Amino acid sequence: MQLPEDFIRLMHEQYGNDTACALCEALSGTEPEVSVRLNPRKGKPLIINNNVRAEAVPWCPDAYYLQERPAFTFDPLLHAGAYYVQEASSMYVANLVSRFLIQDSRFPTLNFESNVVALDLCAAPGGKSTLLAALLPEGSLLVSNEPMPKRAQVLSENMQKWTRMAEGEYPVRCIVTQNYPADFAAFTNSFDLLVTDVPCSGEGMFRKDEDAIRDWSLENVDLCWHRQREILQDIWHVLKPGGLLIYSTCTFNHFENEDNVRWICDTLGAKLLEECHFLPGRDRGEGFYCAAIRKTGDYQQPTDQSESSADNCQLSIVNYQLPTLNVLPPAFTIDSDLPRVELNYTEALQYLRREAIRVPAPRGMVLLCYKGYILGPGKCVGNRINNLYPEQWRIRTTYTTPFTLSV
Repeated sequence: MQLPEDFIRLMHEQYGNDTACALCEALSGTEPEVSVRLNPRKGKPLIINNNVRAEAVPWCPDAYYLQERPAFTFDPLLHAGAYYVQEASSMYVANLVSRFLIQDSRFPTLNFESNVVALDLCAAPGGKSTLLAALLPEGSLLVSNEPMPKRAQVLSENMQKWTRMAEGEYPVRCIVTQNYPADFAAFTNSFDLLVTDVPCSGEGMFRKDEDAIRDWSLENVDLCWHRQREILQDIWHVLKPGGLLIYSTCTFNHFENEDNVRWICDTLGAKLLEECHFLPGRDRGEGFYCAAIRKTGDYQQPTDQSESSADNCQLSIVNYQLPTLNVLPPAFTIDSDLPRVELNYTEALQYLRREAIRVPAPRGMVLLCYKGYILGPGKCVGNRINNLYPEQWRIRTTYTTPFTLSV
């Protein structure tokens, strides 16, 4: 599909002829990169299969480009949360959070022996939240929020697969909420880290989604940058003075990116630390803009840790009584002491489709596993195992293509 003329003109005005031509050519005639990020906090480390050609993503640990896009749906390890399929460019958030929060000398207490309280405001489907869950120090609290109901359910599923089906207690506590920014009115100065991947005009989706091209217009760009500022105004108060904001979009134009970041700094009170554009045709990844921004004011670690600890913030969120704050409950809990039942590939897909499982197992509750990774619970009643995999998570197609990233 042909790119909009107004978009092409805007890119040439913003980036110059050479970069704009390379960008538009990549958007029109090349395939997206495929990349995955492994889960470092599962009990069993995942290894890229020798049959899957992979190259490390330089700015994010445990992340790899793949030579081609396999049928991920039919890999049980994806459903076990052993890895996450994510655009490499958006993984640059890991680099910014590591350098400007976890390793920053202004935050001597924010190391891997203390905690961070973080809010991912527009988190669905879960790429940046799963990244943060793997990156933040042990004992941290991550609130992953998504206002749209269907997207919030997808976020909840992905976060549970990434964190709950692990060996023992996951080291970062994760809560999924379904709320609009204004619903966090009571949480002034509560978060060390605020991630806002704000809704945008979607220019970075052009080579993946033809609807993004059809829906693009200068009028929509204008609508988006105004809405993005409204979102930041509504949520700015939750970030502590001196705290870190990660602002990002999957678009290229300066109205939604650089102009908004300057507005945040000048109007809301902040300092720009770093910004980065990923452009197809120049960089290995989809279109992405991100900026690290420090809120004005000195970060003060309270002398009484209970005043702003992850424990206290978690209790505040869970017990918050206003009806507009919606905490999504987990689909199930995992008791790691339950007997394990190892499934082969065919049996694992049967389980993920919520079909009957007939394998030897002790009576009672068991954990169904594939290659050592937990898929979910079941209940053995003798000659069969009742399938307790959540109905809303099940694979709905019967098509099968053997694939796995692990050895």
